[in-house]
Order: sequence, then structure tokens, then C-alpha cells
Amino acid sequence: MALLEVRNISKTIADKIIIEDISFEQEEFHKLAIAGASGSGKTTLLKMISGHLQPTNGTILFDGERVEGPDEKLLPGHKQIAYLSQHYELLNNYRVDELIWYENKLPESEATRLFEICKIDRFLQRRTNQLSGGEKQRIALCMLLIKKPKMLVLDEPFSNLDPMHTEILKTVLEDISENLKITCTLASHDPNDTLPWADKIIVIKDGKFLQQGSPLGLYHKPMNEYVAGLFGKYNSLKPQIAFLFGIVSKEKNVITRPEHFRISSNGSGVNGIISKIHFRGSFYDVEVLVDNAKITVKNDGNQWAVGDKIFLSLK
Repeated sequence: MALLEVRNISKTIADKIIIEDISFEQEEFHKLAIAGASGSGKTTLLKMISGHLQPTNGTILFDGERVEGPDEKLLPGHKQIAYLSQHYELLNNYRVDELIWYENKLPESEATRLFEICKIDRFLQRRTNQLSGGEKQRIALCMLLIKKPKMLVLDEPFSNLDPMHTEILKTVLEDISENLKITCTLASHDPNDTLPWADKIIVIKDGKFLQQGSPLGLYHKPMNEYVAGLFGKYNSLKPQIAFLFGIVSKEKNVITRPEHFRISSNGSGVNGIISKIHFRGSFYDVEVLVDNAKITVKNDGNQWAVGDKIFLSLK
């Protein structure tokens, strides 16, 4: 039996449908990502899962029991589901250890290990108004985990962090999954958050379920351009352009990724002209014109120049 079962869940606010008839399951200890553009309903869905928002229709089961919404209980939230909002708050000018020990339900040795996993052990004696945003977030996360939940739900946890604190938090989440054996669900619109981390990804748009699958499956076989765009750059080839590369599609455009193509100066392939080159750090995005159609190619080296006539082929 799945740890989490979401059955035909819907949410309407002021006659506007925010979530419409979404169903899915999550197995224990599996990492699930909810992907979608801003405004797609990710936050609303997570709040209903964690018991902080009342569904209009449908049922949510956690560990075989129905999750009650705030209309049904005095204090909202499920005691075994920890929810970290984008807008977490810490009491100002309190020492970190004072805040955490007040919430603690763990033996001291386990709590100390948790501080290390959350990477907050260095500033337990500092006050909350002396911390950076990334440090405050990890403290808020630790305060949830110290209550020993079975599930952790995170809403866009990296959205307000700089690159350094983003990488620290990603390491923390990996350690939480591996060492604490807590089932995690994460919502994000960024493929750098979801693709490397998740076991399964669910894609929603305008409150509706679109597609689910493994990160590899969704990346290489998206059902449409919306799904493709959530997970990185892509090319949408019209049928006549796709046919030049040996791909037959009568009506639908064919979605490819930049790394699917190879550029060469001679040999077989489709004639093209390089129109733009963009440096991306560890690689280059090379834009190639083929019959006036723009195709982006991921290239490791910088051996090409704008205006070069080249041959383009699928790997």
C-alpha cells in the first residue's frame, strides 16, 4: 500500500478552479517532485496534502487514514507530515538552540546528528537575527524534522536562495532521505531541482494533471512542449524539418533536446548555417539555421563561428 494516496482531489476558491481532479500515489521513502510553472497550483496541492488547506472534493489518505483539513480540526496540519512553506518564519532575536530544543522529541544523540545533517551545528548559539536566509531556512527545516515526521513536504525550497546555499540545502535533502528515512515531496518549477533528485515527477498545468514518470522518461519523452520546457531547452521541429533528419511525423511537431544533435564540418548530415553562439560555462549553445528553422545544439567546444556552413545530424 502506498504511503500517500491522492484521490480525485479538487480545490475551488471564489468560483475559480485551482486544482481539478488530480490523483496519484507515493510509495514510502520515494522522492516525489511536483513540477509546474508558477501559478499552476503546486502550493495549493501541497497544502491540501499536508492538511493545511481543505479540499473542495476528493480524498487524501496518509498511511491508510484520511488527512483532515482545517475545517475539520482545531489546529491545521497532519502531525506526521511536516510542511515547509516558501514563507517560513522564525521568532526574532532568539538563540537557535532555544528554538529547536523547545520543539525537540528526539534523544540528545539523535538531535545532535540531525543538527549535523541540517548543517546548523555551527551556529546553535547564534541568534536568529544574525543568520542568513539560507541558514534560517535550514533551522526551520530542522525544527520540523526534530518532531519525527514520517513525511516532509517542501514548497519551492530553493526559490529564494543564492547558488551556494542552494547547493548546501540540496546536500541536506539528500542526507535526510538517506539517513533519516523520511519520505519527501518537493514542488519546483526548476529542472535543476527536480531532475537530479526525484524518483518520480508529476507535472501539473493550470491545476490539472498532465504527465507523470521518471525524470529520465519525462525529459526524453514529454507529452507536449509545456512539459518539455519545464525540464530544459528543447527544439520543436515541424514535420518537414524533422523529415530531413529521418523522423516521420505527419501532423505533430517533434520535440528534441539540444544534445541530440551533432555538428560537423564535413560528411553526412543536413546543411545548416550557424547563426548564434552562447557560452554556458561548461558548454556552448549553438543556434543553427536549417531551411530558416532555428535548431539549438549543445556543443562542448568552441570550434565554430557565426556564419559557418556546417552539417547537422542526429546522434
